[in-house]
Amino acid sequence: MFNKITRAVPNLFTMGNLLCGVLSITSNMSGFMEVASVLIFISAFFDLLDGRVARSLKVNSEFGVQLDSLADIVSFGVAPALIFHSLASPSILTSLAFILFPIMGALRLARFNVKPTIGYFSGLPIPAAGLPLAGMGFFLYSNAWITLILAFLMVSPIRVKKL
Repeated sequence: MFNKITRAVPNLFTMGNLLCGVLSITSNMSGFMEVASVLIFISAFFDLLDGRVARSLKVNSEFGVQLDSLADIVSFGVAPALIFHSLASPSILTSLAFILFPIMGALRLARFNVKPTIGYFSGLPIPAAGLPLAGMGFFLYSNAWITLILAFLMVSPIRVKKL
């Protein structure tokens, strides 16, 4: 019984990440941009802890890896893109940035799940791309060029050292 509970603990942190991402989206839909942005930062806290807890308890699982990626695409892909879209002036560039940001995030996560790296990430991790958008959203600022640059950095071949 204790072993089953121990194996579930990291996934509870992942679910906290996902819950904050969903709450960010609903806060955005209700017009509370600052709250939506803060919830993405809280998601990052949960995302940081889930993997560390799993490793410290020695309960890493493929299920946990996949669940983490699904939570990350919501919390750091879709939610920040929606904040950006809600604040940006309508244009083709804005639409392109809004569409490409979560798509590139999903591609980056899929690439990592298929071919994990040790000691570094290939491309900008999706939390590192989503948090700047959340920060801009907190200050009610949006910029399509920054959003596009972050999107393309996620699928770039650059190496980013793991924390």
